[in-house]
Amino acid sequence: EHTLPIIRGSLSNTYLGKTLQTLTLLQYIYKPGTAASTNQETNSLEEKENTQGSPVQKEAFFDEKGQLSLFPVKTEAPNASRSGQNDLQCAVLNQKKSQTPRLHATLIVVPTSLLHNWKREASRFTSLSMTEYNGNSTNEINRLSKHFDQYHLVFTTYGTMRNNIATLSQYKFEYIVLDESQNIKNSESLTFRSAIQLQSKHRLILTGTPIENSLKDLWAQFHFLQPELLGNETAFSKQFINAIRQGDERMKFRLRQLISPFILRRSKQEVAPELPSLTEEVIYCDMAKKQNELYQHEKNSLRNILLEQTVEKGQQPLIVLNGILRLRQLACHPQMILPGFIGESGKLNLIIETFETLRSEGHKVLIFSSFVKHLELVADEFRKRQWDYALLTGSSTNRPEEIARFSRDPRIQAFLISLKAGGVGLNLTQADYVFIIDPWWNPAAEAQAIARAHRIGQDKQVIAYRFITQGSIEEKIIQLQEEKRKLAETFITETDQLPTLTNQEWAGLL
Repeated sequence: EHTLPIIRGSLSNTYLGKTLQTLTLLQYIYKPGTAASTNQETNSLEEKENTQGSPVQKEAFFDEKGQLSLFPVKTEAPNASRSGQNDLQCAVLNQKKSQTPRLHATLIVVPTSLLHNWKREASRFTSLSMTEYNGNSTNEINRLSKHFDQYHLVFTTYGTMRNNIATLSQYKFEYIVLDESQNIKNSESLTFRSAIQLQSKHRLILTGTPIENSLKDLWAQFHFLQPELLGNETAFSKQFINAIRQGDERMKFRLRQLISPFILRRSKQEVAPELPSLTEEVIYCDMAKKQNELYQHEKNSLRNILLEQTVEKGQQPLIVLNGILRLRQLACHPQMILPGFIGESGKLNLIIETFETLRSEGHKVLIFSSFVKHLELVADEFRKRQWDYALLTGSSTNRPEEIARFSRDPRIQAFLISLKAGGVGLNLTQADYVFIIDPWWNPAAEAQAIARAHRIGQDKQVIAYRFITQGSIEEKIIQLQEEKRKLAETFITETDQLPTLTNQEWAGLL
């Protein structure tokens, strides 16, 4: 009878996160038949999962075809007869267990903020050797190849990849894995042009938000995966983007048909039906009197510029973007653009009031903002009240320490987090409330932030509050979010950048 290798400590019977799923796949590729946690056999499964903040994991199996499944070979997955296939299949491996070919290293490219997490998870849950390429080692390809060949996994960041692509592109990796692959969504960016120069036998991209602005984002990522699938960018725009914009359902179906065999997508409801509920609410805030006066003055000035078109054509984008930014900041707090402003912010008052109530009830809260200055204003109010808090922004050098403080210290009930710095890659299930204190241009960034708390390992109901200033551009941003959500859901998931609008459309936001 076929012997099934068992992966211990890395898989759940209902869920496998993208990081551990990828590491488990690589473990089996490089060391078929071995456990994914063999380098930590001295630690119990419970110890590993308690340190991770996730529930104790169950066993996983590989069938005789090398297909990863969460059920033994002769056991049907629940509802398999209804779905026609095992929806929990994770990957199809081409290597048979009897084969042990010489394999090159795998390159894993990640955002800088996630590098520590990837290395930690690889160390804890696999027995694979690893190194970090930071561009400081030799650039002579023969020596570098020998160096890479000593390891299974080579970790690097998008920035290092861009700066050292002339060297990295000369080595043929076994696999290339791009985490948060929306980083290459802009086909005109150096990041995209660098990524497509890399060589490998196999490629994987990991993302919860493959469409962040338009279908061009999707084209760029699939061009990295399989360049011939969607053709060149010009042809793709003409054949699909333009047709879909005009409501061509046939082309919409055709595009889904092309890309669906290459996508593994599982919603929380599908993979974790036992996950506690998530409730999302919008809390509307009134502007204080002086704040409203400043906002109306700024809005009227910008509207006049847009409608009268008194600015030279080349100057318009800069003026519009700056004006929109100032309105968003004024809707939060005038001090964000006027440091000497003396007065209140209706939104800040309501944020503090809401948090104070939750704090008194013993809850832990994640507070996300796209403005570091907004977080600083919240922190100022916390310090006045002698409330402890953790803080994570793009300039934080003590990321692991701040995460540990919030996770382990019951006195720290608030974690102030920059949306860009901490919206992905964190497991913060100690929190059961999430504040989004200013809206971003699309829903995906916010959904990712909420998912820091509402994820596997959470045993409490999660409530997310979005603080929106009434009568401001923030209400219009919410409307745009819904439009972007519909586009993304049509093809895969959801959305992070400023949308492309005409002057009249911009004016409609004001």
